Amino acid sequence: MRKFILKSMCLILLGMSVLTTPSCIGTFSLTNRLLGWNQHVGDKFLNELVFFAFWVLPVYEVCGLADLLVLNSIEFWSGSNPMAKGERIIEGNDGKYLVKCDGKGYDIVSCNDGSSIRLDFDADAQTWSFVTDGERHELFTFVDDTHVRMPLGNGEESIYEISQAGVLAYSRVATAGIFATR
Repeated sequence: MRKFILKSMCLILLGMSVLTTPSCIGTFSLTNRLLGWNQHVGDKFLNELVFFAFWVLPVYEVCGLADLLVLNSIEFWSGSNPMAKGERIIEGNDGKYLVKCDGKGYDIVSCNDGSSIRLDFDADAQTWSFVTDGERHELFTFVDDTHVRMPLGNGEESIYEISQAGVLAYSRVATAGIFATR
């Protein structure tokens, strides 16, 4: 009888802890990096072959388990993702860029002329901004899960839906502001 009560209490406490704590799915960054790498191995047939082999050899299962039990827990409790840090060279249409990530933002340096820009995320304010020439400029602030507040060219702000229609609406307003000032 004591074992039954002890087990019942443990299950109730576990259930309450799950229901009363904030939810955190996590970014599953290790698994997503592996999937991203797999998508660029070669043509679609080679990518599929590697994908299948990684499921059979349990590479994806091990990565998913590491994300679930370790990395997402670190991300939840510390507020930063240990896999997000690092640097990579990206080739664009107008040259190469070195992108350095420190887990809180990105430093982007042009390999062509050495110019740089810093993208920062303020978790408390839920705001993305950029820093160039020592000046900080707000890009947008998350209002809720489906809306952002974005600055307009005239110093005002407006709220837009995070959707294709919202991007189109902001694009119209921003473009009209640029052409109106010329």
